[in-house]
Amino acid sequence: MVSVGTIAFLAQELMFFAGLFAMYFVSRANGLTAGDWGNQTAHLNVAFGGIITVVLLTSSVTSQLGVFAAERGDVFGLRKWFGVTIALGFVFLVLVGIEWTEMIHAGVTIQSSVYGSMIYIITGFHMAHVTAGILAFIVVMMRVSKSKFTPAQATAAMATSYYWHFVDVIWVGVFITLYLVQ
Repeated sequence: MVSVGTIAFLAQELMFFAGLFAMYFVSRANGLTAGDWGNQTAHLNVAFGGIITVVLLTSSVTSQLGVFAAERGDVFGLRKWFGVTIALGFVFLVLVGIEWTEMIHAGVTIQSSVYGSMIYIITGFHMAHVTAGILAFIVVMMRVSKSKFTPAQATAAMATSYYWHFVDVIWVGVFITLYLVQ
């Protein structure tokens, strides 16, 4: 069972991202009034954002498969599925980096507009959380490889997976907000 601390941590992370979404929607309301918001949103590639989303959601499945393996005491399965999750996390980061590069070439930067600032702040913080998740998976895998597998390590795998699922759900919100609602 995952601790109350894990739940409290995820709750405060939810509040952090709720603040970012609120900042986006307030800026969007002001940007639509100013008339420049629509020109900036045209530079987002919705299909590419969909691919990014599929990669991250797939990593959530592999993360859960790792937890199922941990619950069975299958260390090999845990390492295999968490390794795939880490790889998919890196692919996600690279794909978002490609999206950033395309937007920068299109003239959408932090300095160019409020919209540019919102895009890079929200996706940047999300990328930081994905990076933290990748590091957490690496720590779990290091712990598993250095000692006999214990129920505490299964709990750590579960808590890490909960964090990863949380990060994935936040990305779904980011995708809907940035790519679909615009």
